Amino acid sequence: MKNSTKTTIFLAILLFVTLVSGQKVPFPSSFVETRGTQFVLNGSPFLFNGFNSYWLMNVASRPNERYKITNVFRDAAAAGLTVCRTWAFSDGGDRALQISPGVYNEFFFQGLDFVISEARNYRIQLILSLSNNYHDFGGRPQYVNWGRAAGASIKSDDDFYTNEVVKRYFKNHVTKVLTRINTMTGIAYKDDPTIMAWELINEPRCQVDYSGKTLNGWVQEMASHVKSIDNRHLLEIGLEGFYGDSIEDRKQFNPGFQLGSDFITNNQIKEIDFTTIHAYPDQWLPGQSDNVHIEFMQRWMTSHWTDSRTILKKPLVFAEFGKSSKDSGFSISVRDSFLNTIYTNIYDFAKNGGTIDGSMVWQVMAEQMESYYDGYEVVLSQNPSTTNVITQHSNNITALAHSLNRKFDNLKRKPNNV
Repeated sequence: MKNSTKTTIFLAILLFVTLVSGQKVPFPSSFVETRGTQFVLNGSPFLFNGFNSYWLMNVASRPNERYKITNVFRDAAAAGLTVCRTWAFSDGGDRALQISPGVYNEFFFQGLDFVISEARNYRIQLILSLSNNYHDFGGRPQYVNWGRAAGASIKSDDDFYTNEVVKRYFKNHVTKVLTRINTMTGIAYKDDPTIMAWELINEPRCQVDYSGKTLNGWVQEMASHVKSIDNRHLLEIGLEGFYGDSIEDRKQFNPGFQLGSDFITNNQIKEIDFTTIHAYPDQWLPGQSDNVHIEFMQRWMTSHWTDSRTILKKPLVFAEFGKSSKDSGFSISVRDSFLNTIYTNIYDFAKNGGTIDGSMVWQVMAEQMESYYDGYEVVLSQNPSTTNVITQHSNNITALAHSLNRKFDNLKRKPNNV
């Protein structure tokens, strides 16, 4: 244990010195795995504090703006953030990754190459989302439009989940991304441990079938396709956490509606390695007080933590949450208090039974990106109080991880331990 502690301290000092000096630390070669309801890295429990920055590839496709990616990763690493979720898609038009089915913009791909390479330099792992439920950056609507243009019989955007032509387009995109050779590192995406996990689609919804069954068939097909190409990386769906028809009493935890996914059955698919939830009570419960929002968040987190732990037996990541400046009564102090409450709950869940092993605030942005602002933006270099809240949670999670690692090492020494 003494040697392990010394190594940890040495690596921490080395990271600080190299970041300050501008020299980068080599990234470890291990892949994050799961063991029951825990993430595991290098054989030890892995917990993380992370962030969303969906815009990285889009900005990095312009070489003269790549400094923004560097600045965000530098500031995130300084705040102890170790996982970033971002888009690996942009569909339709000249300013897109996938201009038309199977036709790609090499400048955009090189932008994503840079994002992965720079994340590696700052020891930040990535969760890469492969599509979008919404029309932003193309998403489902663009895929079904491509299908219509090819003569496919399509009634609505929900045919994305069932039409064979559209499904083939998406599978081809998955294959293209996973087998991409990074022009900066020479490593295929599917072989790069800088990538922690793939996400099938951001916030999938299905209006023609609220039960979750239609989505379930699509997830099974696409998850099998991903794993047939890459069985080393973790895979998650991109769910917000809405409950469907599988367990009737779980619907009480929904914010008054369901949207075509089923947190239980969708995540029971064996190729799905961990569960996710998102939460925006300011949008889902408009006009309600901050106290009502916090109470909803507590119930939302507790129900999904319980189900991930006892039914699904998979790790849970709180993959999106934030506080919008567009809300009435917003102030930086209100946002800081909101985030601190969420982080405290996450820490308590992680400490008392595990399962919720990571969180990712929405969203971290660089300076001079006002055109991307959506109300939830946090600019770490300009928001010192919020950055302090985020950093404190990083420190708490890191300390908890060290404690769990010590317990894990002690258990490994005991005979007959599985």
